[in-house]
Amino acid sequence: MPLKTNNLKFTINLKHVLALFVVLITASTTNAQEIIEDEVKEVAKKVDSVDTSNARKVDGVAAVVGDFIVLESDIQKERDQVKASGGSLEGVDDCQLFGLMLERKLYAHHAIQDSIPVSDAEIRKNVDYQIQQFLQQTKGSMERLLEFYNKDDEQSFREEMFEINKSNLLAQRMQAKIVEEIEITPEEVRAFYNKIPEDERPTFGTELKVAQIVADPKVSEEENQKIIDRLKQFKADIIERGASFRSKAVLYSQDPGSASKGGKYTLNRKQPRMVKEFRQVAFALQEGEVSEPFKSDFGYHIVTLEKIRGQEYDVAHILLTPKVSSEAVQEAKDRLENVRKRIVDGDISFADAAKEVSDEKETKNDGGQLINPTTQDYNFELTRMDPELYAQIQNLKDEEVSLVLSEQDRTGNVKFKILMVTDRIDEHKADYARDYLKIKDLALEEKKIRAIEKWQDEKILDTYIKISKEHKACDFSGNWLKK
Repeated sequence: MPLKTNNLKFTINLKHVLALFVVLITASTTNAQEIIEDEVKEVAKKVDSVDTSNARKVDGVAAVVGDFIVLESDIQKERDQVKASGGSLEGVDDCQLFGLMLERKLYAHHAIQDSIPVSDAEIRKNVDYQIQQFLQQTKGSMERLLEFYNKDDEQSFREEMFEINKSNLLAQRMQAKIVEEIEITPEEVRAFYNKIPEDERPTFGTELKVAQIVADPKVSEEENQKIIDRLKQFKADIIERGASFRSKAVLYSQDPGSASKGGKYTLNRKQPRMVKEFRQVAFALQEGEVSEPFKSDFGYHIVTLEKIRGQEYDVAHILLTPKVSSEAVQEAKDRLENVRKRIVDGDISFADAAKEVSDEKETKNDGGQLINPTTQDYNFELTRMDPELYAQIQNLKDEEVSLVLSEQDRTGNVKFKILMVTDRIDEHKADYARDYLKIKDLALEEKKIRAIEKWQDEKILDTYIKISKEHKACDFSGNWLKK
């Protein structure tokens, strides 16, 4: 059957609405995520022998999928929660939403059956982050937040969110496992492309390639040594005089993400989230040991290992960031102004100047070319470009060098840069040679969807599923009614 591009986009988007829900519904506190108790199972198993409408009033069971349930009230609650979290369900009716909820239960159920691990620390971290995001919506009021979610206290709210997050994370991990080994060959990519009618091939928007040269003001050796000596003094206070590491972190650490928590983080050997230098030092410590000062891109740290729990390491750290002098800031700006003049005068190319003077190690040896973090290539689609980057290059002509721009790095220090648009591809219909990587991504996505559909069809038949009478009229995309 000829592939319709619009149908392909719809299929990809609809199937992967689930991924959006997994992110958004982690904020939900509906009981739909909770593992069903034995007595509820018994009610659900009798659904054929009693009046379904009456049963719904008693137990509210809309569906049972393995060891999980969906309650009648959860469908509207899920819709409300997605909207409250900033998502959109335009064009998704209740039957489609219900079907997506059933899919998530199926994934979570089989993740448990397959013993797919999830980390309690990771779940707690997600819960902490979500609560902080919600509190921004209630202007910091936990009372208003609990009232909105109809919860009596923060502890019960956190416990319920923990179970919700665990279920959703299980579903995510199960989905990832299904497709983790799927690859696609060049022949499959070509076949995918050729079956799209020429007049229905997707249109790709204008794309730019952007390069930059960065000048970082230099921190003096005296300032670096001052920070190192201060951290050494902290360590001596802790080891020799019994001072509290956590208290030191609260008072002095310049890490906004952990200072208020006494510098605490939980690391997992299988999940490399922290910078390499931090992980290397932390994993080399014994319990109770305090490290020597060490450097990362964020500044200088000392770290202590509080407890090892299997693959998880409870650590605390103190971060101090060296200060840059006003003289160093002016020197960096003047240096970049001089480089810009040399490029504009034709004395040196932008690419050669980047290799010669740029302080950005990730791009300098590639002529300053920026990598698109989404696609991992050099192309930035104009309509999807980071707003800050777009604002900096929107008025540049091709091969024109920007004025010297200033911005703050992740440590709060100022840095300077100049940018150039090195190539531009105008909006165009998909071309196999030019757009091979994008076409490959679409073809791989379609192959993953087919694999998920096949897995789902097989597991539906192998899993205990009961749909209440009220929902049997839904035209599900999956065989949830086992017809």
